[in-house]
Amino acid sequence: MKVLKFGGTSVGSAQRFKEVAKLVTERGRNIIVLSAMSGTTNTLVEISDYLYKKNVDGAKETVNQLEAKYMRTIDELYDTPASKDEAAREVKGCFNYIRSFTKDIFTLFEEKEILAQGELMSTAMMNIYLREKGLNSVLLPALDFMRTDKNAEPDTQYIKQKLSAQLEKHKDADIYITQGYICRNAYGEIDNLQRGGSDYTASLIGAAINAEEIEIWTDIDGMHNNDPRYVDNTDPVQELHFEEAAELAYFGAKILHPTCILPAKLNNIPVRLLNTMQPDAPGTLIHNVQTARTIKAVAAKDNITAIKIKSGRMLLAYGFLRKVFEVFETHQTPIDMIATSEVGVSLTIDNERNLSAILDDLRKFGTVTIDKDMVIICVVGDLEWQNRGFEAEALDALKEIPVRMISYGGSNYNISFLVKKDDKIKALNLLSDRLFKNKQ
Repeated sequence: MKVLKFGGTSVGSAQRFKEVAKLVTERGRNIIVLSAMSGTTNTLVEISDYLYKKNVDGAKETVNQLEAKYMRTIDELYDTPASKDEAAREVKGCFNYIRSFTKDIFTLFEEKEILAQGELMSTAMMNIYLREKGLNSVLLPALDFMRTDKNAEPDTQYIKQKLSAQLEKHKDADIYITQGYICRNAYGEIDNLQRGGSDYTASLIGAAINAEEIEIWTDIDGMHNNDPRYVDNTDPVQELHFEEAAELAYFGAKILHPTCILPAKLNNIPVRLLNTMQPDAPGTLIHNVQTARTIKAVAAKDNITAIKIKSGRMLLAYGFLRKVFEVFETHQTPIDMIATSEVGVSLTIDNERNLSAILDDLRKFGTVTIDKDMVIICVVGDLEWQNRGFEAEALDALKEIPVRMISYGGSNYNISFLVKKDDKIKALNLLSDRLFKNKQ
C-alpha cells in the first residue's frame, strides 16, 4: 500500500478534484492524504484575525464569501442531486461551526479548530465524489489517530495503533481518504502540524503502515536542480538522498517541508515527488541511496542576517562559543551558518524578531557588526571531503561574486555561500552554468 498526498492546488477547483479522483482510482488501494482547497487555510487565518480583533462583521462577510466558493465547487463537481445535497450538508456544517465562534471569546484554541475545517471539507467532498463514482471509499478522520505528545512531537506508537485499528475495521475498502495537517494534541484538543504539515502527515502515515512508497503530489514536476524563477532551463532531479532533499528543503526548495521526510527516512520508505498537471512525468525519487560523485542541485535562502563578534579575549579562551550560543538559545533564534577564527566568530540567522536583544547581549563579549539582506546559496550533492574538486568547482563558479562566508565540512551533502541579496540571481546562474550546463 502507498500513501498519496495532494496539496491545495491539486484540489483547488471542481476540475482538479475530478482529475485527482481519476488519478487515485487508477493507482489502486492506497491511503490518500488531502490538504484544504487552495486559498482556504489563508482565508481561515484571515477569519481568525477578524475574530481576534472582535470584528464580527468582517469575519462573517469573509465566511460567507468562502462558503459561496465551496457551494459553486459542489455544484460543478457532482452529477447527482443526492451527492450535491450530501456535500452541501457537510460543508454547511463546517461553516456554521466557524460562525459559532463569532459569539464567544476567541483564543488560539478556537483558531486551531477553525483552521481544521479546510481539510475536513476537502476530504468529505472527495470521499462523496469517489462514492458517487462507484468506489468503496472510506473516510479515516485524522483526528481519530493523528496525535502529538506533551512535547508537541508526533506520538508514533499511538498513531500506528489507532490507524491500524481503523484500517482493520475497513479492510474491504477500495481506497482510504484522510486529512493532512490536522491532529489532536496530548490533551485531546484539536491542533495541527504547522504549515507543510500535510507532507508530515503523509510521512507519519507511511511510517505507521510501513508503506511501499510515499507520493507527494504538487503542481511542480519534482525538485529542480536550480530555482526556475531565476534560472532558465532547469531540470528535475531524478534521485536524491534523504539528506540531500532535507538540505534543499531547508535552504529554499519550497516543494518539500524540511522536517516532513524524517519519518520516511528513518523507516527507509522512498518518497516520490510528482506533478498532478503531468502525472506521467517521473518526478523526483528520494531515498537512502547516495549517488556517488554527483552534484544534484542549488538552492537559495533569503532574508539572512550575518553577525560578527570580534574579541581579543577569544584567543585560547574556552567557553567563549558556549556563551555566544547561549545568547541565541535564550532568544530562541536558530543559527544557519557559522565560521570561526582565533579572534572572532561569524554566524547567520534568518529571523530578526529578537535581533536587537541578541546584539545587546553579544556586545558583552566583543565588537559586534551585522550585514543584512544577505542570501545563503547552497550547493547539494555528494560533497564528501575525499571527493577532490567539487568544492573547488563551486568556488571557481563564484569567483566574480563577493562571498561573505563559506560553510563546508559540517555535512557530507552541501557547501554553502553567503552573498549579498543583489548577487543572488547572478550567483545561481553562474553555478548552474558551471555545475550542470557545462556537464551536458
